[in-house]
This record gives sequence, structure tokens and C-alpha cells, in this order.
Amino acid sequence: MRRGVRIGIDVGKARVGVARTDPDGLLATPVETLARSADGVADIGAVRDLVSELDALEVIVGLPIALSGRDTASTQDARDYAAAIARTVTVPVRLVDERLSTVSAQGALRASGRKGRSQRSVIDQVAAVIIVQHALDLERSSGQPPGRTVDVTRETGGDVAVPATDERQ
Repeated sequence: MRRGVRIGIDVGKARVGVARTDPDGLLATPVETLARSADGVADIGAVRDLVSELDALEVIVGLPIALSGRDTASTQDARDYAAAIARTVTVPVRLVDERLSTVSAQGALRASGRKGRSQRSVIDQVAAVIIVQHALDLERSSGQPPGRTVDVTRETGGDVAVPATDERQ
């Protein structure tokens, strides 16, 4: 298991949940929920600053895939968001399958007694915790970094996120 802090990201249309791990990769904890700005400047900047402040090893972005294995309406949005992060940080950004992370987060919050509107403020953070904890578990079991690395390349004048050939999710 590689040593270093990982930053977990749950991308939503209106909010972005952020979590982090301890340096030994044993435990994931919530950090904050960022309002998603239309241009991405504030929220992407906050992620970049957190990566720098924590001297993070990598950023793990949840990739919403349908239970069937197909892309969802949010899949490309998450890929684009991961590419935007990758353009602003010097550490690897990885996409990791996040199937049912929000459902799991809602269940965990309900089980803890939080209901309805009081969940909204933390549900994205809990989903980010679930995403980054899943990534830690994958790495621990396989001995390899999880998911796919986002490789930002220049094609026809625009930035395009191209998943690397690493297919582990």
C-alpha cells in the first residue's frame, strides 16, 4: 500500500463532496461540500488548494456508472470534472467506479438518525468518503493503484480527458 493522503471527490450537478484519507491510507474522513460554480473556478481551485495543503498523493474522483455497466447522464460530467482537476494539480487524478455510493451514503445517514434536508449538507461528503474508502480497499486487495488515471492531452485545440489503459475499478 502506497503511503500518502488521497483526496476523494463526489461530483454532483450542484455540489461537490470532498473527503480525505490519513497518510497511511487507513481511514477516510469528510472534509467539506463545495458549491459547484458554473465556470469551475472556485470549486476546482479549492480542490487544488487542498491537494497542495495536504501534500496529497492523488485525487480519486467517483465515476457514476449504471448497474448495467453503461454510462449514465452524469458519467461524462464526472470525466470532464476529473480532467479539469488534472489540469490544475501535479498529482495523478484517478476515476474509480462509484456505483451506489450516494445510495450507501443516504442509508448510512438515515441509520445515524439524519433525515431529509439535514442530509443534504453532508451527503456529498459521505459519498466522497465511500468513494475514497473503496479506492483504498481496491488498492489494498490488488496491490495496485485503483481505477483509471486521467491523462489530459491536447487534441484539436481543446483539452480531452483520456482514461489510461489501466482498467481496474
